[in-house]
Formats: sequence, structure tokens, C-alpha cells
Amino acid sequence: MTETQKTATLTIDGESYELPIYSPSAGPDVLDIRKLYGTAGVFTYDPGFTSTASCDSTITFIDGGKGELLHRGYPIDQLAEKSHYLEVCYLLLNGELPSAAELEEFENIVTRHTMIHDQMHYLFRGFRRDAHPMAIMVGVVGAMSAFYHDSTDITDPRQREIAAFRLIAKMPTIAAAAYKYSIGQPFVHPRNDLDYASNFLHMCFSVPAEEYQINPILARAMDRIFTLHADHEQNASTSTVRLASSSGANPFACVAAGIACLWGPAHGGANQACLEMLGEIGSVDRIPEFIARAKDKNDPFRLMGFGHRVYKNFDPRAKVMKQSADEVLELLGVENNPKLQVAKALEEAAINDPYFAEKKLFPNVDFYSGIILEAMGFPTSMFTPIFALSRTVGWVSQWKEMLNDPQNKIGRPRQLYLGETERDYTDIENR
Repeated sequence: MTETQKTATLTIDGESYELPIYSPSAGPDVLDIRKLYGTAGVFTYDPGFTSTASCDSTITFIDGGKGELLHRGYPIDQLAEKSHYLEVCYLLLNGELPSAAELEEFENIVTRHTMIHDQMHYLFRGFRRDAHPMAIMVGVVGAMSAFYHDSTDITDPRQREIAAFRLIAKMPTIAAAAYKYSIGQPFVHPRNDLDYASNFLHMCFSVPAEEYQINPILARAMDRIFTLHADHEQNASTSTVRLASSSGANPFACVAAGIACLWGPAHGGANQACLEMLGEIGSVDRIPEFIARAKDKNDPFRLMGFGHRVYKNFDPRAKVMKQSADEVLELLGVENNPKLQVAKALEEAAINDPYFAEKKLFPNVDFYSGIILEAMGFPTSMFTPIFALSRTVGWVSQWKEMLNDPQNKIGRPRQLYLGETERDYTDIENR
């Protein structure tokens, strides 16, 4: 970030104030208002912080107009096609792609930290069997600080590194255990001979009674889901992790806060909402009816999984995810799954409809990831836990970056107060 020769002049009641303007390496210029309250006695008003930069970062950049998503400068489509999740994890954490030796060491460390403390299994059994997996994940991840005391001191760089490895390595084990618990099956321990995505599928779908064969197409699709959700700039859950971290909270508490935020249907629950919509449509012959409803401004119905708040043109992750969806559906078929039949027909109908093209309402990553996870056999309740698993590396990377930022201070948003001004207390007998 460099200060430009430009400044902005703000005039209030005849008094003028000069505000510096900074230029990032990519994206729009930024107006620095940090001293505005001290010099002018006023705040800015920005509900949702959609026009406010809360930090500077070198990790991820999004250009919604161009449909561009870069991790440390690398386009997401290149990473999804040519790389794999743990290599992207290394990139996000360290800023550069690893050498072969560095990647081997990183993968070995992650693989050998996938087991969770044995006593943590008692935590799972404390939940009702019908507990939502996200409720379990919030509780168990937050409780990691009670089991791993040697990685909670955020002032120690080595402990921060250990915490990062533990969170990335153990999150698939925790998510899979939450799933197994919810369906009444025994927990499956991780295996060191499997890659990250294959290990997760094995922990979710294998049973002691028979051998589980991992299909490489499904493992690759799972790895792409992880990769495409790894980080997404200062979204709601990432901002939550940063805000929690600004108070000095331990890393496990911060990530648990991120998981809780991600649980919201407007954030991590989008692919679940998409599948629920497909269930509501029910059959292919009802698609024209729902297409017409989506076009009707007076109808509250909206097609879930189409368009994106940030990407105004197209979601760069969707093209790669569509390829995986096509591969998975070709492998597993859609004949016996009405939701998948509706999904394929809806995708074709929307893509060929001029209205959706004009509005740039193209299928997004949530649409295709939901299709893939449904085809694999995951219940919709597991969609958001898988998102949380994927996003953990992004949260951890942002957390580590924030702790190294000399400008880091505890988050304290202001408000536009519209309540009562000072008034005197009235005794109860006089009210």
C-alpha cells in the first residue's frame, strides 16, 4: 500500500480536512479515515462494512467485475486445475508455492497430525444424536484449546505454527466424526497412507465390516471443493475470525467463531439452500414454473445457486466446479436421484434463458458443489461443515497475518445512535 499524491478534502461547517488516499497493488484506491474522528469529530456510516477496508492483506484478491479470484497472485482456476488442496494451503500460509521438498515435508506434517486427542471423543457423545454437525463442530473446535495447551500462546511464533498445522490437519477428522456420530456409526480413524481428500472420504464412508474403495474421481472432486473454498478475502466468517483474534483470543476460539458465522444460511449455507430449493422444485416438469417465478419481481422466490453478491459477471470457481460435477454425475449417474435430475435440467434451462444471461445470473460454486456432495451421498447437513473444513486454511492464514500486522488493534466498530437521549429514572410507583 502506497500513499498517492492525491488527497480528498472533506468540508464540514466550513472547516476543511485533508484525507490521504492510498493505492493497493490491485483494486480501487482507499481513502484513509483513521484520523477523521480525532480531527473532525465525525464517524463514517457503512452498514455491513461493504465500502470499508478493515485491514491490509497480501493473501487473496477478488475483482467481482472481472470475475477474478487470486490467491497470492495465482488465479483460482489455475490452482484448481494444476495444483491440489495442501499445496494451496502451503501457498496461502507462506506466500509462495513450495518446492517439491517443501511440499513433501508440509504434507507429511499435516498427515501425521490428523488424529485427535482420544478424550475428545467423549465430547461428541455429549451431544444428542440429532445435533446438527455444525453445532458439534463449533463446540469441538472451541474445546481444542482445552486439549492442546502448547499451542494457545499467540505471542509465540512456534505455537502459532503448531496451532495452524493442528487446525488444518484435524478439521477433516472432526467433521467426519460429527457426521459419523449423527448417523450412529462408529468413528473411523485417519490413515497416513491416504491423501487429504481421500482420507476425509474414508473417514466419512468406510465401516469396519467391509473394505472401502476410494474412487479417484470422487477424491479429485472433493479436493477441488476444498481448494475452491480455501479463502475468499474478508468475507463474514473471515472477518469474524479477525475480530475475535483482535482481542487476543486463542486460535481455536477464533476459528470456532468463524465456524459459527459460517453456519448462517446467507454465508456457508448457500449450497444447502440450493439443494433444498431443488427438493422444493421436485421434478423436471416444474422447472418452467419456477423459472417464471424467478423472473417475477413480485414473487419472493429466488433461484438459489445462481449469481453472486461479489462476482457481478461470473464466479471463476464455477467453471472448474462444473467440470467436477459433470465427472461425478457421469460416474454415479442421476437416474435414481430426482434432485440431481432437476439440477441438470435447471442448469440447462437457466443458461439458455436470455433473462438470466442479461442479469448475469449464472450457476455459481454453491450450485455445483451442492450437486457433487449430494451425488457423493452427503446429507445437506454436512455441506456447511465441509465448507468450514475447506475454509480453515483461509481463516488460519488471515489470523497469522493479522497477528504479524504492526497496525493490529482490537476491533471496535462505531454506531449511528438513534435511541433516546439522556432522561431521568422514574420510580416504579410513578410510572
